[in-house]
Amino acid sequence: MGSDEHQIHLPERFVALYVPPGKIKPTLGRDDLLQRYELCEDMAQLLTDRAADLQFQLGITEAMALDQCEQGLLAEPAVVSPAEARWVVCRLAELLQWPMAQLLKRPVSDSETG
Repeated sequence: MGSDEHQIHLPERFVALYVPPGKIKPTLGRDDLLQRYELCEDMAQLLTDRAADLQFQLGITEAMALDQCEQGLLAEPAVVSPAEARWVVCRLAELLQWPMAQLLKRPVSDSETG
């Protein structure tokens, strides 16, 4: 027992969202990173049923359902950054075992509006 009992592993892919190009250290401290990670992980977990329902009810592809979720995450007032929103939908795709190749090809932008 000790301080390690509350240690949550921060995935490198998530930490990388906060590491500026050419740097090795994230712009946020561990506690702030942990809070952002927990928020994004919770959102991905919460969206699993929603994404599956969207895909089924609308008869759309998995990629389209993920895109809809990403757009929803970016709608104002957004609680996550565009990079975090992309991480959430990639994590969502992982959880649902859906392909995410199309997501990874598309650039993350600050204003993805239709």
